[in-house]
Amino acid sequence: MNKFENYKFQEFCYQTINELGFTKPTPIQEKVIPFVYKNNDIIGISQTGTGKTHAFLLPIIDRINTDDDSVQAVITAPTRELATQIYNNAKLFIKYNKDIRVSLIIGGSDRQKAVNKLSTQPHIVIGTPGRIKDLSLDEQALKITTASIFVIDEADMTLEFGYLEDIDAVAGKMKDDLRMMVFSATIPQMLRPFLKKYMKTPVIIEIDDDKVTTDNVEHILLATKHQNRYEVLKKIMMIIDPYICIIFANKRDEVARITKKLREEGFKVGEIHGDLEPRERKQMMRRIHNNEYQYIVATDIAARGIDIDGVSHVINMELPKEADFYIHRSGRSGRGNYMGICYSMYDSADEDNLRILERKGISFKNMTIKNNQFVDLGERLKRTKRPKQQTELEKKVQSIIRRPKKVKPGYKKKRKREIEQVVRKQKRQMIQDDIRRQKKERARAAQREKRNGVED
Repeated sequence: MNKFENYKFQEFCYQTINELGFTKPTPIQEKVIPFVYKNNDIIGISQTGTGKTHAFLLPIIDRINTDDDSVQAVITAPTRELATQIYNNAKLFIKYNKDIRVSLIIGGSDRQKAVNKLSTQPHIVIGTPGRIKDLSLDEQALKITTASIFVIDEADMTLEFGYLEDIDAVAGKMKDDLRMMVFSATIPQMLRPFLKKYMKTPVIIEIDDDKVTTDNVEHILLATKHQNRYEVLKKIMMIIDPYICIIFANKRDEVARITKKLREEGFKVGEIHGDLEPRERKQMMRRIHNNEYQYIVATDIAARGIDIDGVSHVINMELPKEADFYIHRSGRSGRGNYMGICYSMYDSADEDNLRILERKGISFKNMTIKNNQFVDLGERLKRTKRPKQQTELEKKVQSIIRRPKKVKPGYKKKRKREIEQVVRKQKRQMIQDDIRRQKKERARAAQREKRNGVED
């Protein structure tokens, strides 16, 4: 069995490892740590919760020269919460080696105070890209040019948040022989030019877990054809009694809208999304960690990397665009020895995504809600195995299109095509009518809200 003793860390590292309760390296740690000591550039591809933070922290901290009063390593994360988590992990090592200096450099704090603190340079800098750029390039207070290691954690999120320009500016001011480590759940195409620019023949380490989600999670699908998803959400909430439930939406404005509606209906709900002000976000995280909310509404990106203990249920208002995001979401529940349940609303447009997830080994139960109970509908795709039944519309169209008196070769195919064309036209018209109806309803609702607002 491969244990941490194989790496010959300094004693204070082993003391920290023992306090953390680590007995053996995770797969990503086992693969990454040796390459850090070989001074390789590294691209690590793995999901959240695989132990990647300590995969780079352990060898970096072990190699810090405390006699050198300069910055030796820079670590970036795309959000304050993620940066703070890495910083808190790093602080544990300082307990056993007080000579190591680690600084947290994030937005939302007093800039001048941060500048003053840098009168003595830290050995390790951990922070968000924007604030590190501000203090190193603009203020000239943080001396990053001495660093020999640059770690970019959650690179796909960094790209999505629009911080790649800041990262590029910071990296451009660092040593030519800089060693770079990039960790990400995925490597988007737009990230690749940046990697080519700064990395020299990097070692690519990919941890593809065969077991993408725990056996402790039950996956339930709820078809929402012709249903209001917010109403379906409320039905679910009336049935379940979670310890903590995370409700995921794909867009931040949708998170804000759902949160507002739930609060108006008397639910005590937390929210995590990118539009929160720094102070709001800090307060929200404190309340979440204090277990003040039974329900938390969140986006994928804002919630990634934030540890929320005791999540028993996950509800997806819609399936995420990426299969990996579904795995992140459902994996929030069912941790340790506890069971978890993940409910996902879907429609026919999600079939491709669902098949990808099923190929990854996820088994879904197809259910609906009747009389305040979940009812099993059996196989989701069993209808495809039966001969196609004519719809009422198709029957109606068939009766309208006259059958010719004289039958010519190929008339069946021609007639079928004609029927299909008319049906498609009719369906389009029905959809357009429905869209117009919905627009009118929304306009009327907006007018009512406006009038009510004036009256109030």
